[in-house]
Amino acid sequence: MAVIWLRRLIILTTLVILASFTAWAVPRYLDPTEPNAEKRARDRRWVSSSHYFLDRQACRWISLCGLHHLRKDPPALDGLVDGFWEENDKIRGELRKRATNWEDDEPPRADKKRDRHERRRVLKEIPDYVNQYAPLVHLYSGEEFWPSDIKEHVQHMTVYVDGKPLNKTETPWSLSNLHQLNKLGGSVVLRSNDDVEQRPDWLHSHDSIPTPFEEDPSVGIAPPHKHKSGDLPIDRESTTWYDVDKAHPLHRISDPRKTPRSLPSDLQQAKRLTTRGHKPDADGYSAAPAVLVVVDKGSGIVDAFWFFFYSYNLGQTVLGVRFGNHVGDWEHCMVRFENGVPRGMYFSEHEGGQAYAWEAMEKSSDGRPIIYSAVGSHAMYPLPGPHPYIIPFDLLRDITDKGPLWDPALNKYAYHYDYTRESFDRNPDTTPEIPPEDTLLNQQTAFPHHESRSLVPAAENPSAPTSWFHFSGRWGDEVYSLADIRQWRLFGQYHYVTGPDGPKFKSLNRSTLCQLEKCRIAYKLDPKGTWY
Repeated sequence: MAVIWLRRLIILTTLVILASFTAWAVPRYLDPTEPNAEKRARDRRWVSSSHYFLDRQACRWISLCGLHHLRKDPPALDGLVDGFWEENDKIRGELRKRATNWEDDEPPRADKKRDRHERRRVLKEIPDYVNQYAPLVHLYSGEEFWPSDIKEHVQHMTVYVDGKPLNKTETPWSLSNLHQLNKLGGSVVLRSNDDVEQRPDWLHSHDSIPTPFEEDPSVGIAPPHKHKSGDLPIDRESTTWYDVDKAHPLHRISDPRKTPRSLPSDLQQAKRLTTRGHKPDADGYSAAPAVLVVVDKGSGIVDAFWFFFYSYNLGQTVLGVRFGNHVGDWEHCMVRFENGVPRGMYFSEHEGGQAYAWEAMEKSSDGRPIIYSAVGSHAMYPLPGPHPYIIPFDLLRDITDKGPLWDPALNKYAYHYDYTRESFDRNPDTTPEIPPEDTLLNQQTAFPHHESRSLVPAAENPSAPTSWFHFSGRWGDEVYSLADIRQWRLFGQYHYVTGPDGPKFKSLNRSTLCQLEKCRIAYKLDPKGTWY
């Protein structure tokens, strides 16, 4: 009898050891980012925040953190049905009227006739080809958290520095003064004034829902172009368009007499809409503006970054448990042009993303690329359907479909950006010396004043504020501690993670298409392809 119990004890001990090792190894294997000492120290502090000894030990040894916090996390609370939003449209519309104009936040400007730099800013147009090939975004048909206006988002935030609320100032924080927070140092975070699990109205942004997409042969979606010979390798390209910046100019790698095809003569300007209600119409107009940042890389290479903001990222579920929620969500795609001709495109997906040659992309009948935004996470994909990521066996995956069609070109904030005028380094001790002509740069924080010429509004919106772009903090709550009842972590996956940083820190100075250093360009669409 004793032998049987001893055998059972040995088996149980072995299983516990194997489970503990698996729980330790799996999160490290699945994490696509490189570990470092700072990240490990931060993790130790996070685990120690729990008030319960058993919780801390379970978290350290078998990666089961906050098990006593587990509960359902539905996208919307019961009772918030469509009729509720319709009934309150008029009230919310009145409250948001002032949020439609940039000028409400903008301080008085000097007379443009006396400032040649201001005149230059006003006259700089967005290239026609950028608008001609602007993306169209299919939002998920069952989405609950729609595109949001960054101006309204900031109004629902409180500034926290190193975990403590910043004393309120006489002037409220807005898109025209956020850059001033960079002077504070430490960890600066915009934290929601509301408990996001109560699903406040502004979190959903229901006023920004585009109308449902309907198949129409006259404006339908053309099938993606396919090569009969399969993938085309990079070495078949005629120029090095896929790896260019101002320090590394374009090189031709084939017959220099070959010239790019000419652009169509009937270039279409983006629609300029002066008045629109908050409710979108059949054109795909949304009251939530997209952000367009055009970056000239030299040698005829121009990158057009399209940024899409959402006030909330709802993570996906594994076996009914939700992971990856965060307040604030910046997603983007980038179209790279060579002499006005689109050559490739990048899609952001969670910690990374995928790059495609232009001929691989699905396009509308007028040649515009089609993007699919995943439900909840808003990650960008080139095809509808399921998209597994990180966790094996397809347990964690994004879902896209041909839901409401959003045309971001109809309502956007457009800018030109010159990354050579500033440093991307967040550490002021390692920032290179600032050129004498750029006296507006803030040398204490290595981030430019919001009137610096590094970011210049386009001619179509000359009064657009730029301060928000240089804000180096986070656009949503910092990762909740293990002591917070809303938080758990299972096998390295958090229920709530920290909100994102802004567009400026998405590698706008990249020479390749991808945000990360490793970059593979796909020449055909692969539903099972991943960036990691």
